[in-house]
Amino acid sequence: MPRYEFFDLKPAIPDMAAEVLHGLSLPAKSIPPKYFYDAEGSRLFDVITDLPSYYLTRVETGILRDNRALIARRVGTGGCLVEYGSGSSVKSRLVIEACEPAAYVPVDISRDHLEQSAWAIFDGYPQLAVYPTCADYTTPFELPAPASALPRLAFFPGSSIGNFEPGAASRFLRGVAQVVGSGGWLVLGVDAKKDRAVLDRAYTDAGGITEQFNKNLLANINNAVGADFDLGGFHHQAVYNEGAGRIEMYLVSERDQRVRVAGTEVAFAEGERLHTENSYKFAPDEFVAIAEQSGFECVDILLDDRAYFMVLLLRAHSSSRTGGS
Repeated sequence: MPRYEFFDLKPAIPDMAAEVLHGLSLPAKSIPPKYFYDAEGSRLFDVITDLPSYYLTRVETGILRDNRALIARRVGTGGCLVEYGSGSSVKSRLVIEACEPAAYVPVDISRDHLEQSAWAIFDGYPQLAVYPTCADYTTPFELPAPASALPRLAFFPGSSIGNFEPGAASRFLRGVAQVVGSGGWLVLGVDAKKDRAVLDRAYTDAGGITEQFNKNLLANINNAVGADFDLGGFHHQAVYNEGAGRIEMYLVSERDQRVRVAGTEVAFAEGERLHTENSYKFAPDEFVAIAEQSGFECVDILLDDRAYFMVLLLRAHSSSRTGGS
């Protein structure tokens, strides 16, 4: 089989202007967090992951590094590693080196970023077949034919599952169970509930990088759909909603103001909040319950020494239908 082949499943590309205007028309204004990640947003997020107060990336990487042998024993070698998102980071490489898959299938809706990261993995692992697949990974998708007969391991790091609303998280996990099939595996990063002060420092750093990242959402909208947001007219706010178990991020209007977005005028009152992201945190038993209701059994919960973060090893129930083959 070829060592590299690009598979384009031609996912529907969202209409950014329509999505943004819909969110701004709601009684509680919001914008989907996927629009954080233009080139500058991705750069700022990389800076955030290195901040001392932002524990998530550092702790998850440590868990994966410390448990490489265990993960390999559980899931085996020689299979197909399906990564949800365009991974070429240290975390992706740790799993590749531990599990020695025969094929690697990164899946992302962003074609350019997908190709760039897939080539980086291809260049680094001469023994590995790489099949980047352009698809919307929030729904089940077909695996590339050259990899479809291999045992399957899905990888979804970074606590990105916490950005889904609870019902959507369950639907996503059911879709992953379909893709990996009966007996297939999922290695999943999940952020744990912890002291509010730790979360406050992680999402509102002293240097203001998270504020820059949050405001860059507005800059991306200005550039992409023709808007005139004044970045100085908003400030960053991150609050922990303990009842809901989530960090909520907002941009708060500094004054009464009007913004034009794709030809439509949108009014903001002083103090009005624009919601940009939720990040759910879970106790281990809470997330295990969600996983078990979504087609998986939990085989291992891997924690750091402070129990700040968990990596779950989940195996699809025998009732899961095999997708993509």
